[in-house]
Amino acid sequence: MHSKKLPEEVLKMLIIDSKDCENIDKALKKYKKKFEKSKVLLQLRERQSFIKPSVRRRTEVLKAVYKQQVAAGKFED
Repeated sequence: MHSKKLPEEVLKMLIIDSKDCENIDKALKKYKKKFEKSKVLLQLRERQSFIKPSVRRRTEVLKAVYKQQVAAGKFED
C-alpha cells in the first residue's frame, strides 16, 4: 500500500487559546475567523476540478483587463 505524501498546507492545524476566550461562543467565533483567513475551503473547492493552466491564465488576464477598464471609468458598477 502506497502512502501519498500530503502537502504541508494540508497538515496545518488551527489552534485557539482557551485562556483568551472565556466563553465558548468567543472561541468559536475566533476559530471561524482563523479558518476563513487560512483559505482552506477555497483551496478544497479549487482542487475539486482540474483547470488547465492556459485557461487559468486567460481568466487572470480577462480579470486584469476588466479591472483596468473599471478604473478607467468605462464601466459603472
